[in-house]
Amino acid sequence: MRLKVGIAGAGGIAGTMARTLNQMETASAYAVASRDYQKAKTFAGAYNIEKAYGSYGEMFGDPKVDLVYIATPHSHHYEQMKEALGEGKNVLCEKAFTVNAAQALEILELGKKKKLLVAEGIWTRYLPLRNIINETMASGIIGTPRFLSAVFSNPIAHIERIARPELAGGALLDTGVYPINFALMTFGGGIKEIVSAMRFLDSGVDAEDNIIFRYADGRTALLHACVQAAGPGRCTIEGEKGHIEIDPILNAKKITVYDAAKTVTGVKEVPPQISGFEYEVESCRKAIEEGKIECPEMPHSEILKVMKIMDSIRNSGGFKYPGE
Repeated sequence: MRLKVGIAGAGGIAGTMARTLNQMETASAYAVASRDYQKAKTFAGAYNIEKAYGSYGEMFGDPKVDLVYIATPHSHHYEQMKEALGEGKNVLCEKAFTVNAAQALEILELGKKKKLLVAEGIWTRYLPLRNIINETMASGIIGTPRFLSAVFSNPIAHIERIARPELAGGALLDTGVYPINFALMTFGGGIKEIVSAMRFLDSGVDAEDNIIFRYADGRTALLHACVQAAGPGRCTIEGEKGHIEIDPILNAKKITVYDAAKTVTGVKEVPPQISGFEYEVESCRKAIEEGKIECPEMPHSEILKVMKIMDSIRNSGGFKYPGE
């Protein structure tokens, strides 16, 4: 099955997906939609895409689209997924999946009812790097993992979709989602307590989030996200025998293992790739082909878990989006 993908949105991340699809053998960029038809047409020309639409609904109704990839601001995800599912389309939605857990639950229930795939495009969940990290931890080379840190700072506060509350902007849903996912992928569930602190932009959205997960078994995760600073984006996993370093958090090309004396004892590299986006697309293709409604790398239970954690952090900081 060669998957025909319809891209909702014509921004930067949509371009990355289009470039990736153009180099895949199992999928292709078939259509693109934007509220501005000229923008969609220009995008289609730039990426050799067959169809351009001036509304999302038109593309959702195209019978040739196998999978809709949603690459619009967070505020649009819920309505667009709902509309696409209503048209019988499988959906891959960029992170953050929705604005809150209530929206996420409704979308996942709708997908289940219609027996359609609903997936979140949090690409770090699908990368081969994840298995490399898991295998390294399981080998016992650093001993029992006790602590992890994950940070992601990116100076993007000036961008409209980040600065505006009505677009569900801010650090947590855009950059914070990566450290949170890293912690969940590494230490799993069993979070006993979440402690967090937020700092805000003048527009009202969060500029910075500092988060601590305390686990029932004594482990700790220290997480940081910011949209006003340029940080290293580094992750570490620490045990009594050494630690693992992953740099950067988004798509590291290798992991480095250190012993207790901080001497490098191993470097493990990831296989060559197109952009990294191909793995989530291929997971969706396999799931659709097998009649599944979720991807194993990011199952529905994990989508909801992440959204509930982000809801609790925002509630603790007294931060709500318009309409909530």
